[in-house]
Amino acid sequence: MRAPLLVVTHALAAAIGFALGIYALPILTAPDAPAAAQVAAVAEAAQWRGTFRRDLADSDALHWGEGAVHVSRRAIALAGRLAPGPDYKLYLSPEFVETEAAFARVRPRMVRVGDVRTFENFVVPVPDTVDPSRYDTVVVWCESFGQFITAARYR
Repeated sequence: MRAPLLVVTHALAAAIGFALGIYALPILTAPDAPAAAQVAAVAEAAQWRGTFRRDLADSDALHWGEGAVHVSRRAIALAGRLAPGPDYKLYLSPEFVETEAAFARVRPRMVRVGDVRTFENFVVPVPDTVDPSRYDTVVVWCESFGQFITAARYR
């Protein structure tokens, strides 16, 4: 009777440790956030602005963003915060989405801009092949877990 209980409790402890590791690893390995001057430079050059809000349909306690998003032809910057997580990607969408289902529906018409590696402020360069004026929404998506993080309409 004691051996099965030990197996169950140890398996539970290992599962909790694994889950905490998945959550903590991106925080521990994240590069330093861009300097306020870098974010301000993108903000000053931005043609468009939007806001990440915590109250979106598929945002929750572990998947959220908040702050001002600045979009220019050369870079997209956030002056704010994101919930920490692994493998965040920044997309531009031709329509506003705030759920995983909407993301899946619109994804074929989206363009992936780049990786989001910091959770307090970010600056992501826009590739020369991407024209932000063809889209109206910035989306942060967790690629590894297929999880909606946040979105902001900027046009």
